Parts: sequence; C-alpha cells; structure tokens
Amino acid sequence: MRRVIAIAAVAGAMVAVLSASASATTGKGMLFHDGDVVRTVVNPAPIPNGGTDPFYNVTNGAEGQFGIAGVAPGDGPYHGGAWAVNLVTFNEGVDPYLLTSDEAVFAAEAAGDVTVTRNPDADFRCPVQP
Repeated sequence: MRRVIAIAAVAGAMVAVLSASASATTGKGMLFHDGDVVRTVVNPAPIPNGGTDPFYNVTNGAEGQFGIAGVAPGDGPYHGGAWAVNLVTFNEGVDPYLLTSDEAVFAAEAAGDVTVTRNPDADFRCPVQP
C-alpha cells in the first residue's frame, strides 16, 4: 500500500514539475539513482534550457517506474538537481521493464528498446536528498 501511495505521489509531483504550473506546491517524492531509490523535494522551479544534471523521465514505463537521476549528492558532477530532462520512450513492440539507472537507460537505448529525446523546455530544479 505504501508503495502505491509513493508511486502516485511521485507521478503527481512529476506532472506538476514538468508542466511548470505556477500553482504547483512543494512536495516529496522518490527517484531511481544507480539502482537505488532516493528521496527528493519537488518544488515548482522550472529552468527551461538551464538543466545540467541528467534526468530521465520514462513516458511509458513499467509499473513502479520512477524518474531516473543521472547524478546525486556525492557523484562529483551533481549541481543541486538542476535537471536536464530527457524523455525515455519504450519503442513499439517492446514490453516496458523497469529502468533504475542512467546506465540501464543507455543499455536499453543501445539494444533498441527505447528512444531518448532531450526536452530542454521541461528542465527544472529539484534537489535529491542524501
């Protein structure tokens, strides 16, 4: 039950962030990073064309799919969650499966399972909590 609530909270938070709604409120969510689940504070802070940290939003993923942070605190190139948004879409004929790291995204792309498209208009700020 907690997992279902958490998934719903993350989905709602990501929709709020990615739509850059002026009426969105700060909330908490979860992301995947290097195969682990990390916490995040989702706040309405769009930074179109200003993201530096890679973020992968799976548009048609498997159940339980969270957004994927390419970096997090302690990763060296982490810039506080100034996310450069990439849309990850499973290709037609491929059954979606969980992607839990940027390496998994790269492998799925190399295998022809997904298409990755940069979406700079959706860049946003959202810090990862260690």
